[in-house]
Amino acid sequence: MAASYTCILVECLPEGIATITLNRPEKLNTLSIQMRKEVADAVDSLDADPKMRVLVLTGSGRAFTAGLDLDEWAAPGLVAAGAYEFDVVASLQRFKGPVIGAINGLAITGGLEVALACDVLIAASTARFADTHVHVGLLPGWGGSVRLARRVGIHRAKELALTGRFFSAAEAVDWGLVNRVADPGGLLDEAMATARLMLQGHGPTVEAYKALLNDEEGTTLDEALALERVRSKANNSLGVWAAE
Repeated sequence: MAASYTCILVECLPEGIATITLNRPEKLNTLSIQMRKEVADAVDSLDADPKMRVLVLTGSGRAFTAGLDLDEWAAPGLVAAGAYEFDVVASLQRFKGPVIGAINGLAITGGLEVALACDVLIAASTARFADTHVHVGLLPGWGGSVRLARRVGIHRAKELALTGRFFSAAEAVDWGLVNRVADPGGLLDEAMATARLMLQGHGPTVEAYKALLNDEEGTTLDEALALERVRSKANNSLGVWAAE
């Protein structure tokens, strides 16, 4: 990738795995406007590259990300509009292939929203999570309230959201918020191993299956079954299976 960035690191492996590392460790990788612009640019560039089939998102230092840069939020003229215009969750969702969140440390408030937007979450055993919107007088705007409730259930979501308490990677996996936990030193290896398993699938079908699962979420059972049948007929008539 030719572009150079100041707030993120981007690495592309020839086998088809790209890694974006949020890289403001001195600021707990808070999502400044510049960082969010860079993530959007990087994701769009990676998505346009047919060789890049799986994206791994992680952070540097002791945080995955602590959410929005509240110093910028408080600055005159920036307020909320910047957060919604440069929505990092929407940026990640433009990547058609799988997005693996390698949660290396703190994932707080907007950082938890970003984590929840990933397709698969692998957390270091030392990672900690919190939804502290109520402590800073803000409401989530990147889908956090919706995804948290769907991931852990409405009653657990209310506990986490209304107390703002921190919870561990072990609790996160027990509640179904993350897929599994890894030793901190092996976190990226675990994420890469998962990515390589995904690479074994037929690329367009992996993308189509991800889209199908996303589109089925929130529909009724009958609607989901009907959508699956339509997509299945369209995809399976291409004869990819016969050519393998």
